[in-house]
Amino acid sequence: MQSSYARFLRRPEQSFFLLGLRGVGKSTWARGALPDATWLDLLDQRLYQDLLADPSLFAQSIQHLPSGSWVVVDEVQRLPALLNEVHRLIEARRLNFGLLGSSARKLRAAGVNLLAGRALLRTMFPLTASELGDDFELERVLRHGSLPLVWTSPRPREVLEAWVLLYLQEEIRAEAAARNLPGFARFLPVAALMNGQAINTSGIARDAGVARTTVQGYLGILEDTLLVHRLPAYDSRLRVRERRAPKLYWVDPGIVRAVKRQFGEPAAGERGALLESWVLTTLRAHASETDLYDSLFFWASHQRKSEVDFLLERAGELVGLEVKATDRYHTGLLRGLRSLDRLPGVVRRVLVYTGERQFRSADGIEIWPARHFAERAAAGQLWP
Repeated sequence: MQSSYARFLRRPEQSFFLLGLRGVGKSTWARGALPDATWLDLLDQRLYQDLLADPSLFAQSIQHLPSGSWVVVDEVQRLPALLNEVHRLIEARRLNFGLLGSSARKLRAAGVNLLAGRALLRTMFPLTASELGDDFELERVLRHGSLPLVWTSPRPREVLEAWVLLYLQEEIRAEAAARNLPGFARFLPVAALMNGQAINTSGIARDAGVARTTVQGYLGILEDTLLVHRLPAYDSRLRVRERRAPKLYWVDPGIVRAVKRQFGEPAAGERGALLESWVLTTLRAHASETDLYDSLFFWASHQRKSEVDFLLERAGELVGLEVKATDRYHTGLLRGLRSLDRLPGVVRRVLVYTGERQFRSADGIEIWPARHFAERAAAGQLWP
């Protein structure tokens, strides 16, 4: 197993935000992509305190740099007020900035839109199958996830436990994102149990012992700190699409299991949601680099009482992906995909499973092993 892995993320040619979970490898990537950049790490407490007291020191510290130079600001969400100076320096000095952060919450509040067009927005995800190469093991990913910090550790359980504790301390308490920290701590494992399910805020509120409106705010925190993704439902009628509750997916199987205090082999009942979350993260990780889709949904038919896990939309065409955590194929696995036959614009239907055989059903549905799916996603080849 390698100690570090090459990431597929390409360095933008202009200033950019790079957001991602703690431990996902943002700083490691940036040091390799921008070896000559001036580096300002806001986890350095002395630097943080100095800039907090006098933000003008930021510009002073890099005033000697010539036009076109790169400056990396790590953990930029700790001082979002610096974005005003960044904006000015991009315009006046033609400096380039790599702005690394683990939360979009404070950045958005401070005006990320202010830099729209001047700084691109990129997201870094846990290690993908293509990045892991020969080291990729699906069962290991489903059990411990693929955060580089965890993947390269000989003690993944201890690292995951420490990660969850640090998340509560740094992302939540330090940012004052949730005033009721005990309530948020109760909410977190309840939300983890909802992985892969339609969001039921009333049920979560009841189980966590907090108000329904509080749950809505907490879900926003999870999304802003990049832990979860809310997947909307698809319907050709926009009004119907808006009425359906989105599904909640956690970005990394190891983290969602650690929040639930589950560290052994995944039980049969949780494998399906874990595999779905891995597929979704794989899709999202490759989307910006390979033009995988314009929009991403799940699809459900109340009339047929069937569902498809993922529906990719691009230029008016649709690709359906159904995910099953089973090694054994049988035709019953295709029920949801077959219900897409009357949906206009469907150009491919694919079953992703944990078996090893790749083939096509009599009615044209393609059956792909999980590794083959990952390879096709990395190559941008999900469309016929």
